[in-house]
Amino acid sequence: MLFVVPPLAGHVNPTVAVAAELTARGHQVAWAGPAAALEPLLPAGALLYAAGDRSAAEGHDVLHARWRDLRGVAALRFLWAEVLIPLARAMLPGVHSAVAAFRPDVLVADQQALAGALVARRHGLPWVTSATTSAEFTRPFAGVPKVGEWVAQSIAALLADCGAPAGWDPRFSPHLVLVFSTPELIGPAEPDPGAHGAAGYPPHYAFVGPAFGARPPAGGFPWRRLDPARPRVLVSLGTLNREAGARFYPAVLRAADALADRAQLILAAPGDLIGTVPHHVVHQEYVPQLKLLPHLDAVLCHGGHNTVCEALAHGLPLVVAPVRDDQPIVARQVTEAGAGVRVRFGRARAEELHRALSAVLDDPAHRRAARRIQASFAEAGGAPAAADRLEKLPPGPRLHPPAPGTAPTVTVEGP
Repeated sequence: MLFVVPPLAGHVNPTVAVAAELTARGHQVAWAGPAAALEPLLPAGALLYAAGDRSAAEGHDVLHARWRDLRGVAALRFLWAEVLIPLARAMLPGVHSAVAAFRPDVLVADQQALAGALVARRHGLPWVTSATTSAEFTRPFAGVPKVGEWVAQSIAALLADCGAPAGWDPRFSPHLVLVFSTPELIGPAEPDPGAHGAAGYPPHYAFVGPAFGARPPAGGFPWRRLDPARPRVLVSLGTLNREAGARFYPAVLRAADALADRAQLILAAPGDLIGTVPHHVVHQEYVPQLKLLPHLDAVLCHGGHNTVCEALAHGLPLVVAPVRDDQPIVARQVTEAGAGVRVRFGRARAEELHRALSAVLDDPAHRRAARRIQASFAEAGGAPAAADRLEKLPPGPRLHPPAPGTAPTVTVEGP
């Protein structure tokens, strides 16, 4: 099985968990994508085919610096025009070579790695959508229809340029869509007479819940500083948005002062952006999030899909301060499910954060909603359920053996 992924941790982590389950069942797995970015995210010994490392002349770091300060429609346009469409074009040759060399029976393509679906269709392979964010299932462009039309036109142009037939969407496989969430969080589907799956979704949409793969070590953590006498709250803006928090972090620290007698905040943030940290706040550049969550009572985050699902998988209510892209949609899902409170990111005020944190800590309704979603995640099955659905797919045609040196590979080394 070949996983085609973009260079984004939140999109790679679930595939690591599913791949581990498949490997334990005797399947061979590999990844294709920008090797320099993926190597640190994959387990030691992983087989990685390089694809798209030169996706932009400026490089990923410069693109991220330009994207970091954008919001709303501008951020969406930048994501598609400057990142996803160029990434698809850049990844195509490497993914073609990976298919020829690895000869997968099934290709699993992330929704934001469009090259995977294009190559699978060209080779006649069954392909699966890996939906590591639930935003595409809730009409993400309903409020900005012109942006939705522009995205659809951009995808249609990509298909035409690649010689692919028109009239299909590489973001949605007709064979299987693995959704790493559940309808209890996403909400029911829009009315569709032909949809007979979970909550009105098509039957080939498999809601498997979050799948948690192994993570690179985050360094030491001062576990002894956690106060067992007070509720504990993690504050995190994830891996891509942390540098945008220069105005947000000071408001968090002022809210922490107001809550100091009744809650302890654990802040994951760059040290050069937060200034002096009061003694009652535990500050780390990075935290071992999955290990830390069982010791927490709530999470304040940016609305990233992975962080939200990880918190809810532990029954933790959320305060969400969405920054861009799919985060406002995920934040809306959290609030509509009753599992948290939304606050502003760009104009965050300490008083607003204080009220929101007090609400999720004091109002049992938020915790009950979080635990309801937690139960749905557990029932969905995670990585084993995803592997079950993948095993049920009929295999594609066996490809001819490749010529030597068909595709460059990287074997990920251990620490």
